[in-house]
Amino acid sequence: MTTPLLEIKNATKVYGQSGPFGSGNQVVALQNFNLTIPNKPAKIVTIAGESGSGKSTLAGLVLGFIPLTDGDVIFKGKSIRNMSKADRFEYQRQVQVVFQDPYSVYNPFYRVKHIFDMVIKNFKMASNKKEARDLIEEALNVVGMRGEEVLEKYPHQLSGGQRQRMMVARAYMLKPQLIVADEPVSAVDASLRAMILDIMIRLRDEQNISFLYITHDLSTAYQIGDEIFMLYQGSVTETGDTVKIIENPKHPYVQELIGSIPVPDPKVKWDTNIVLPDDEQLRAKVDSGCRFYPRCAHRMDRCLTEKPPLYTMSEDHYAACYLYDEQPVAHLESVTT
Repeated sequence: MTTPLLEIKNATKVYGQSGPFGSGNQVVALQNFNLTIPNKPAKIVTIAGESGSGKSTLAGLVLGFIPLTDGDVIFKGKSIRNMSKADRFEYQRQVQVVFQDPYSVYNPFYRVKHIFDMVIKNFKMASNKKEARDLIEEALNVVGMRGEEVLEKYPHQLSGGQRQRMMVARAYMLKPQLIVADEPVSAVDASLRAMILDIMIRLRDEQNISFLYITHDLSTAYQIGDEIFMLYQGSVTETGDTVKIIENPKHPYVQELIGSIPVPDPKVKWDTNIVLPDDEQLRAKVDSGCRFYPRCAHRMDRCLTEKPPLYTMSEDHYAACYLYDEQPVAHLESVTT
């Protein structure tokens, strides 16, 4: 059996400390999250959900920016917890990131070529200036840019789309196996959004680069995602094939989320008078049952006492809801909650 590219096993992140008389200021940001990305073929795996669902926490755990409270992240058979200095250096080369804000990652006092020069120097990728320039030009060509047009400019002289494409080029230049893309198209307009998404698809298909695509935008997830994990307050509510889930959601939260998208018809009124209950209290404990309980129209007593497992809706479609307790429980490691 081929070793997976990335395995996330029961990843849990709890912020704060438990107090002597209760939970104190403890917040469960991510709970028992599991995911497997194969070595081949490359995949675009989407992590979706509203703000505060744990998407960025998951990205930080994978990148090693945030320590795990429990569980493990394993890259090509090696836990990132126990990597040697050499292994971690290689991990940092093979797992790259593209952030949401294409401006904040640049130093405004340097020309934009500085971001490429730093990568080449840190990873010792070239022995002379010509070799380095060739590497940069190749990476820029992948995202539809030319060095002579952009490298000598300062960040403020480029559009947001240009800055973001350059960050994709910088990541690609290292020939990584995984790119964590954290809301990479939320700050660019529609035409450039389509271009960046197309670049991601081409890197997947032509370069065998997988993506962990973090987003709240289900339309872009539908366009490019192979698999999707729908998060609510750090827990997986539904996962599987992206098209199946968005076209036929099963979990009440996912149904509400997709149903809240306004219909492009001026005759259809969009009700904005929504009052939500205070459901943050359920984030204070890891074992608090279904976190969607306060907002769910189908809630049951058992939802408060035990977290529902993922039930099999169909092939490559799983939902964590007791409404489907007559369905078989999924026993796939890649989707176990």
